[in-house]
Amino acid sequence: MAAGGTAAGRVRSRWVLPAVVLVTAALTVAAAGAAWWYLWYPHDRPTLRAGESLGLDVSNHQGPIDWPAVAADPDGLAFAYIKSSEGADWVDASFATNWAGAEEAGVRRGAYHFFTLCTPGREQAVNFLRTAPPDASALPPAIDLELAGNCSARPDAAAVDAELDAFLTEVEAAWGRDVLLYVGEDWEDRYPVLERSERPRWLVSHVGRPARDWTVWQFHWMGQVDGIEGRVEVNVARLEELTGT
Repeated sequence: MAAGGTAAGRVRSRWVLPAVVLVTAALTVAAAGAAWWYLWYPHDRPTLRAGESLGLDVSNHQGPIDWPAVAADPDGLAFAYIKSSEGADWVDASFATNWAGAEEAGVRRGAYHFFTLCTPGREQAVNFLRTAPPDASALPPAIDLELAGNCSARPDAAAVDAELDAFLTEVEAAWGRDVLLYVGEDWEDRYPVLERSERPRWLVSHVGRPARDWTVWQFHWMGQVDGIEGRVEVNVARLEELTGT
C-alpha cells in the first residue's frame, strides 16, 4: 500500500481535530454553566429600592439554623417568615426553636400557616393560633396558598373561598392585623384570590419583579445564606408597608 493511506482515511483524519475542539469547547461551556449555577446563582440578589429589605422563609426542611450567623450574613437579612403549622393539627417541629432563635438574633420574625384544602378553615385557624399566638412584636401572620404539596381534594371555588374566609376572620380577629397572603400561581389559576382581597400580597417571581402589586416578593428558591446548610427561599419585603409603621 502506498504511504499516506487511502483517501477515505485522509478524509477521516481531517475531521478528528475539529471534532475534538468542539467537544472540548462544549465541555468547557457546560462546566462554566455548572460553576455559575452552584457558586454564583445561589448568592444572586436583586438591587433593592428604597424601603426594601432582604429576608428568608424557613421551615424544618432547613434543619438546624444558626440564627446569629443568619443575622450577620453580609447581604443583610432583616426578617424571616417561619412555618408554624399546617391543617388542623400539624405543627412544624422546628417552629418553637426558630421563633426563639430569630428573636434572640435580632431578626424580625413572622409566622406562616400552610392552608390545606382538606380541613375546615376555622379548625386550621385554631391550630395556627395555638402554635403562633398573637405577638405585637412580630410581623403580621401569613398564610401559604399553594396547590403544590396540598391534599388531593379540589373543592369548588365557592367552598374554598368560604373556608379561607373562615380562617382569615379568626386569625385577624385574634391578631388585630391583616393576614399576608402568599399566593402561588397554581392556586391563583384555580382559586383566584388576589383581585378579591385588599390584603398585603406575598408573590413569587424568579425572573424579575412581579407584574402585580406586592408587599413581599419571593425571588429565589435556591438561595444560600450564612447559618443555613443547603438551599433556602430568599425574599424582598417592604417592611414599613407590611407593618404599617
